[in-house]
Amino acid sequence: MKVGLVLEGGAMRGMYTAGVIDSFLDHELHVDGIIGVSAGACFGCNLFSRQRGRVLRYNTRFMRDPRNVSLRSLITTGDIVNREFAYYVIPTQYDIFDEEAFEAHGGAYWVVVTNVETGEAEYMQMHNLLRDIEMMRASASMPFCSRMVDLDGKKYLDGGIADSIPVRQALKMGFDKVIVVLTQPLSYRKEPMNRHLIRAFYRKYPNLCRTLEERHDRYNAQVEEVVRLEKEGKIFVIRPDEALDIKRLEKNPDVLARVHGIGLADGEKTMAALKEYLAR
Repeated sequence: MKVGLVLEGGAMRGMYTAGVIDSFLDHELHVDGIIGVSAGACFGCNLFSRQRGRVLRYNTRFMRDPRNVSLRSLITTGDIVNREFAYYVIPTQYDIFDEEAFEAHGGAYWVVVTNVETGEAEYMQMHNLLRDIEMMRASASMPFCSRMVDLDGKKYLDGGIADSIPVRQALKMGFDKVIVVLTQPLSYRKEPMNRHLIRAFYRKYPNLCRTLEERHDRYNAQVEEVVRLEKEGKIFVIRPDEALDIKRLEKNPDVLARVHGIGLADGEKTMAALKEYLAR
């Protein structure tokens, strides 16, 4: 039996996901593959490297650091999340990512990216996290405040633009059981984005514009599909009971810890039911 884990994005709502992942580590829950989107892609790797608490630790330490996330970085580099510091310095110098444990896990780690020319989602497998880190950066490059990421001559942005909740892709990949971690409550539905803003930023990429303009419809349809599959017992979903009340680029360490704690508690609360689902 192959178990897949799908991790929605949501910028610092991902602290909820990090808490859920830490509960999985506490219970030694095994998954064979992960498909992460944006923040889900950035934080989910710590399940394979078995580094409990790492996401909470480095975010509470560095979210207020202007070298990491800042308007200054946006103005000087084009990325509000600084490429060099966030993706190259932190995991190799300050809070070292355990690449050896990640590779030893043996599971497949996929990140979702959006091809800006086609406007479609692509799914990239990271074999060595530090070597393939640009795939992760592409998945988390939020529109309007990030540069496009060039991979093999193609340009990419945030995977959540084209496929926010890649459950269908997980089933297509052949996972027998699929666990889904969402960062919005059941009642949440996405609103349309400002069409004029989209066209002002990305008029050279008409397919990307179309995808951004249709994103709310696609996302809301995915939520309905998740609800249906959950009721049918085909997937297992963990989501917050209510809105997490956290900014997209939250810097307050107390808020980060609170949201992480909600995810940890929800992981614990649902663990018995999750194990029952996996055993069926």
